[in-house]
Amino acid sequence: MSLPLRRREFLSLAGGLALPTAKLRPNFLIVLCDDLGYGDLGCYGNQRILTPNLDRLASEGIRFTDCYCAAPVCSPARAAMLTGLVPDRTGVCNWIPEGSVMHLGPNYVTFAQLLRRAGYATCHVGKWHCNGKFNSAVQPQPSDHGFDHWFSTQNNAAPSHADPVNFVRNGKPVGPLKGNASTLIVEEAIRWLRRLPAGKPFCLFLCFHAPHEPIAADGEFLRLYSERSQPGEALYYASVTQMGHEFGRLMRYLDESGHGAETLVFFTSDNGPERLNRYKGAWRSYGSAGPLRGMKLDVYEGGIRVPGLLRWPGRVRPNRVVSDPISGVDILPTLCAAAGIPSPAGLDGTSILPALEGKPLDRHKPLYWHYYNALSRPKAALRSGNWKILGIPDRALPRSAGGPFQPAEDMRYIKETRLVAFELYDLSADMAERNDLAAREAGLRRHLAEELVAFYREVQERCPVWE
Repeated sequence: MSLPLRRREFLSLAGGLALPTAKLRPNFLIVLCDDLGYGDLGCYGNQRILTPNLDRLASEGIRFTDCYCAAPVCSPARAAMLTGLVPDRTGVCNWIPEGSVMHLGPNYVTFAQLLRRAGYATCHVGKWHCNGKFNSAVQPQPSDHGFDHWFSTQNNAAPSHADPVNFVRNGKPVGPLKGNASTLIVEEAIRWLRRLPAGKPFCLFLCFHAPHEPIAADGEFLRLYSERSQPGEALYYASVTQMGHEFGRLMRYLDESGHGAETLVFFTSDNGPERLNRYKGAWRSYGSAGPLRGMKLDVYEGGIRVPGLLRWPGRVRPNRVVSDPISGVDILPTLCAAAGIPSPAGLDGTSILPALEGKPLDRHKPLYWHYYNALSRPKAALRSGNWKILGIPDRALPRSAGGPFQPAEDMRYIKETRLVAFELYDLSADMAERNDLAAREAGLRRHLAEELVAFYREVQERCPVWE
C-alpha cells in the first residue's frame, strides 16, 4: 500500500481528478472544533464574533453550506471522522465519560493508520475523546489508532481551558501547563512540524477544545467584547476569536515554511452549539446555529449541520461556495483518494474530491444520523437529495435524554427500539425545518421511511454491545 498507484488506478479512486505531477501526495491538516455552531463564524453570517482568519480561509478556498458532522455529539462524531463509518457501527454511540467501557476498538481502521502505512507522518493534538480509559493499556490510545505523535486529553482540558493539567504526550502525563488550550495545541503542532524530515508528507489532526465548556479566553481577546453585558457572553465570543487567532498562527507557519502550497486544509466542528444553561456549567454557551432548528444533541439541522471550510492551493479555486452535502464520514475516503491509496471496503462515506471541481459526488449510501440519546423527539435522520426524513422511536429512554452512557439500560434501548413515526422536510425551501410535509407528501414519506428504517435496523444490529 505504501507504493504509488498506477495513474489509472489513482484517477479512479480520486473520482477522475488528477493531482499535480510534482507531488502526488499532499499534506493534510484536519481541524476540528468542539461545539462550534453553524452561525458562529463571520463567513457564515455572524456579525458579533470576530473570526478574520477563518473568514480568510473561506475566501482562499471553499465554504460548504451543507457540511455535516456524523452525530450531534462529540465522541461519535470523532469516531466517524477517523473511520469513515456511521459511529454506531463502531459502538461509539454516545459521548464517553472518563473511565467508561466505551471506546473505538482496535479492529476499526482509521485514516491515520492508512496514511502512516503509506509513508505519512501522523500527529494528533488536542481533544481525543474516543475512549473512556485514557492513557491506559486497557483500551486503544491515539498511537494504537495510527498517530506517531500525540499531545492529547481524554475529553476537555481541565480544570479549565486555561492552564490545563491533564495533557498527555505520547503516553506520559505532561503535568500543569501555563496558557490557553488553543494556544498550547497549536504550539505543539508547530514544534512537531518543525521536526519533520524535509519532504516527509504529514497528516495533522488538530482538535480544539474551544468553544466547549469550561470556556476560557485570554484577556486580550476578552477586551474585544467588553461591551457584552450578559454573564459569559464575552467569554464565549473571546474563546472563538482566540481559537481562530491560533488557527491563523498555524496557517502562517504552514505558508511561511513552504508547507501551505502542498497542504489540503479542512476546518469543521464536531456538532452544533451547546444550549445556554443546559447544565450548571454551561452559563457561557452563547453559540449560534444561525437559521437552523435545534442545537447540540438534536438530529435537526442545528445539531448536525456545521461550518465546513477547505483550502487546497493549486487544486481549489478561491472564494467558492459549494452546496453539495458532505459529512464527517467522508474524511477518510477523501484523504485516501487525495493520497492515492485505496479506501477500506464497506465505508459509509465517500470521497468529496469531485465536488471540489463542481462534479457530482458518487455517494453509494445516503447521509444518515442516529443518536438514541437526542434531546429532539426524532432520534434518527436520513438525507436524500434535498429531502430529509426524521424517525421517531416507539418509546422514550427510561431516563432523561442527553446524559452519560448507561451500559445496561442504554444498550437495551439501542437494540430494541423501533422507528414508528416520521417527519419530512424539503431543505431546499425550508432549511429551518418549520414545515413538516409528511402528510402532504405521503408517497415520498413512505419511500424514505422504508429507506431510513432499513438503514437504522442494519446499523442497530451491527452496533457492538457494551457490558
